[in-house]
Amino acid sequence: MLSNVLSISYLVLVLVLKPNMMSIAIIKYNAGNIQSVLYALERIGVEAVVTDDAKQIQQADKVIFPGVGEASSAMQYLRERKLDVVIKNLTQPVLGICLGMQLMCNHSEENDTRCMNIFDVQVKRFATNDPSIKIPQMGWNNIYDLKPPLFSSIPENSFMYLVHSYYADLCDETIAVCNYIQRYSVGLQKNNFYGVQFHPEKSADAGEQLLKNFLNG
Repeated sequence: MLSNVLSISYLVLVLVLKPNMMSIAIIKYNAGNIQSVLYALERIGVEAVVTDDAKQIQQADKVIFPGVGEASSAMQYLRERKLDVVIKNLTQPVLGICLGMQLMCNHSEENDTRCMNIFDVQVKRFATNDPSIKIPQMGWNNIYDLKPPLFSSIPENSFMYLVHSYYADLCDETIAVCNYIQRYSVGLQKNNFYGVQFHPEKSADAGEQLLKNFLNG
């Protein structure tokens, strides 16, 4: 009888301490910044696995597709391992970050790269004749026209951290906007697929809230 009570008490304790037992997969490929995302999740008490194993990715409850790098070599790496097909066919929530979001678009001007065509939008290079405007955009910028659920509880004009030379055009799937040289999509959503151009893992409280929205949604 006592052992049964202790077993039930232990189970209750586990459920209180770990109410969210979901599995999170971070897609590993030849792009940087993946560890930063892992550390950001750890800061909010979430464990994740970094993997390029198709089965692990398919079985995860939520998938994060981050990255900093170059589009054509990243797509080549994904196609060689058939991960592009795996990603396109995922049915659970998927969050692309920075390069990850761009690779989920239909085409990138970066080395004329055919991408995964999840979001029906082109990725273009910033262009300006103003020598005072630097490319890449690097640093904090405010975002607006924010749409739930990904941007729930994030105030309009919140500042996020960005580092990029390429951007996604505005389109029907835009759920957040930023302005640098021109207005462009800093957030996208289509069905279970989400993408953000900024780095939530480096964007203080607002970025942390976005990760929580994705994980709890």
